[in-house]
Amino acid sequence: MGHPTDVYSLVADIGGTNTRVALADGLTIVDGTIRRYRNSDYPGLETVLRRFVQDEGGVDPRAACVAVAGPVRDGRASLTNLDWAIDKDTLGRATGAETVAILNDLQAQGHALGHLDPANIRTILEGPLGHPNAAKLVVGVGTGFNAAPVFDLDQGRIVTPSESGHANLPIRDERELRLCQFVSTAHGFPAVEDVLSGRGLERVYAFLGQEADDPRECAAKDIMEACQNGSDTRATEAAQMFSRILGTVCGNLSLIQLPFGGLYLAGGVARAFAPHLGRFGFGDAFRDKGRFAGFMSNFAVHVIEDDYAALTGSAAHLQGLTS
Repeated sequence: MGHPTDVYSLVADIGGTNTRVALADGLTIVDGTIRRYRNSDYPGLETVLRRFVQDEGGVDPRAACVAVAGPVRDGRASLTNLDWAIDKDTLGRATGAETVAILNDLQAQGHALGHLDPANIRTILEGPLGHPNAAKLVVGVGTGFNAAPVFDLDQGRIVTPSESGHANLPIRDERELRLCQFVSTAHGFPAVEDVLSGRGLERVYAFLGQEADDPRECAAKDIMEACQNGSDTRATEAAQMFSRILGTVCGNLSLIQLPFGGLYLAGGVARAFAPHLGRFGFGDAFRDKGRFAGFMSNFAVHVIEDDYAALTGSAAHLQGLTS
């Protein structure tokens, strides 16, 4: 297939397992150009991007932006859960684009807000309508965990990066203390991501097995399937514990960032949990802030159910750079 030269932007979302790449025309993802590549099949991101350019008939994009599941600093990114790194020079060389940008994947989700189909936004907790420029917060729950505040200023949108998934896991009771001790055996430190991620859900399930003196393992997708069909009470208990801890952490982040424009959960695990958060105690844990419990009703909580939101956000960020 042939594409016009220097018209489209190349956008990519690099997760811990897969990389999705597409072409964008302004804010619109070009139909039929989204391609998914399994990271384990490639030695690095440059190879993936070159493959995409080849798959799209040698397309020559005018700009390129990649969203990376890991920290970005001084134009260089390294993936937290994958031994890959990328910098702007490499991105330009791989794509041939004149304008390049590298974002943390949660930053890209933040840039997508306001550009997504409302049908792909599920509301978990209602809240008052904030000012259009009120601060927002995106919280990603997938292969890992992270959060990024979104600020709309006169000069444009700013989405600041963080590494919130590597902060200490909060503890409210004796059982959660034992959970912290259980997950800390992985890295010697009980981080939020050790529980609030796909692998984290598996750890919660294993922890409950240890508590019951009946140890067994279960994959995250099987835990969620058992929650749907009611075939495993431990799976339901693990999902409940996960949901309440997620509520606690999201409540903490909301008090830090004051997202009067709403908190938006993103990522594959968040989407899988979306139908269950209400009955599994997310809201109660979110609001469980003592004398500030009432104040927590200021923050609506939504789930982004658009699997390609990071691609849209990358395109939006590039449009701000090139317009």
